[in-house]
Amino acid sequence: MAQEKQVVLVPDYLSVRQLAELIKASPIEVMKKLISNGIMASINQQIDYDTAAIVLEDLGFEAQSESAASKAAVERDRVENSTQTWRKIYTTEKPENLAMRPPIVTILGHVDHGKTTLLDTIRKAKVAESESGGITQHIGAYRVEHNGQALTFLDTPGHEAFTAMRARGAQGADIVILVVAADDGVMPTTREALNHAQAANVPIVVAITKIDKRNANIELVKKQLDDLGLHPDEWGGTVMMIPVSAIKREGIDDLLEALLLTAEGYQIVANPKSDASGVVIESQVDPRQGTLATLLVLNGSLQRGDVVVAGTSHGRIKAMFDHNGKTVNSASPSVPVRVLGLDAPPQPGTQWEKVKNEKIARGMVDELQESAASTRNQAARPVITLEDIFNQYALGAAKDLNLIIKVDVQGSLEPILNTLNDISNKSKEVKLKILLSGVGNVSENDTMLATASGAIVIGFKVDVDSAARRTAEAKGVEIRQYDVIYKLFEDVELALKGMLEPVYEPKTIGVAEVRQVFRISKVGAIAGSIIREGEARRNAKARVKRGGKVMADEATVSSLKRFNEDVREVRTGFECGIGLSNFNDFENGDLIEFYVMERVN
Repeated sequence: MAQEKQVVLVPDYLSVRQLAELIKASPIEVMKKLISNGIMASINQQIDYDTAAIVLEDLGFEAQSESAASKAAVERDRVENSTQTWRKIYTTEKPENLAMRPPIVTILGHVDHGKTTLLDTIRKAKVAESESGGITQHIGAYRVEHNGQALTFLDTPGHEAFTAMRARGAQGADIVILVVAADDGVMPTTREALNHAQAANVPIVVAITKIDKRNANIELVKKQLDDLGLHPDEWGGTVMMIPVSAIKREGIDDLLEALLLTAEGYQIVANPKSDASGVVIESQVDPRQGTLATLLVLNGSLQRGDVVVAGTSHGRIKAMFDHNGKTVNSASPSVPVRVLGLDAPPQPGTQWEKVKNEKIARGMVDELQESAASTRNQAARPVITLEDIFNQYALGAAKDLNLIIKVDVQGSLEPILNTLNDISNKSKEVKLKILLSGVGNVSENDTMLATASGAIVIGFKVDVDSAARRTAEAKGVEIRQYDVIYKLFEDVELALKGMLEPVYEPKTIGVAEVRQVFRISKVGAIAGSIIREGEARRNAKARVKRGGKVMADEATVSSLKRFNEDVREVRTGFECGIGLSNFNDFENGDLIEFYVMERVN
């Protein structure tokens, strides 16, 4: 039986001496093998991977590209941790049924760096070439062709919409074009867009726009991006950066070629024969036609006449139109279509799917509406908290603790980030991953990114915007605010060690006023009351107040009745009888506050 060869990881380029050191051989021996293969090389001369592989084969080793192995590991990690909707296909479809589909691209960047102009130029240059009539209507997504290969572009207004789509559980884009103007360089909004794209685990291609400007400085832009961790491929990195002038239509072909090359490195697949599913791009109500929705197909093929469910909207597809306004009967993966037939406009970013018939569709919508109503009636709690992290790791579910850091001044930011990185390096269980850091109050944009990425927001000596607080409460995002820096570090360390305890606070849900007291033998005192605000609940705790003084606290509700019938809750304006298990000294005018213990972190 032949002995298995030892595998050696080899860089793309290395010296003869380095190659010898890899296999613990003499450089002279390596040089002899090179000469026998017709290659004259000195001990310090650089050779490429292919040459090194030939030498290793002659010496009884098996060469493996170090960069290829690294890329494969990154891709495996990206697939495992990706939030992209279409990657769920891997778990629901048989591999033999999957086929490559065109990549879906979205454009992010600073507001004045030419995103819209770039997209307009691509559409006019590439759609009109292949299809007569050009663009006749705006549907939020467009198909273009380059060298016989298709791409789909999402016309989203910015990274807020991109993140909002992710926050709803959808991920339409396969590749992000990060637009940076050559005359302005990297702006704060550019950094935000980059953070959102990286948090989504989506590959990035950079378009350096406005290169026709007199003050354009392409190399400075590359240096700024390199400092942010986006390393240009021509500098030995992996990110393609394409100079573009949308006005002069320069660099457009190079940009499209870069997108297709990037797509080749990723398994962007779908099963065209499966039941159709995808994501909603846009929706509106037309006074004449009714509900119009733009659906992007991610898997399967959508046919006219199919019944689809999109959140709480459903209906049979009566008509379908492509991005040129032409009527079509089917749409394959990566194809956007505008459809007629849904009963209501679905929220952009909502995932949709084909179902067998309208009865099933109505049942799914009813179930979703009931679930949503039930969720609204419950107090929201964070989706993920610091003390959850260690428990998730123990179950094999958590590898990273995603954080968003906002501080009061720039001078506080660097030491906080440095210390958190030190804490992360010491932790063997869970690693910290800073998705976004910056100066200023916690904004709605921060909480949307946290929602989409399962992150915790940490604020140091900053406030939380009202819109951000509303979003956090609705989406279950944990926001932790600190005034003492050591407390911040202590909480993170305790969380990584699994020692941080949850904190609960009482939340008043209703107030009742005692109008009349009834004494019942073997039962005790019953307070005949009216609910002044909120609601009384049978399973809540209660406190009794008299003239502002607390007469009893943490009392258990032993009885809650209306007209001699036991009830679970009584709402504002209704009368009821209230009994407490450990308090009988009611008086007219007493206030009974009902409260529940709500988790605050």
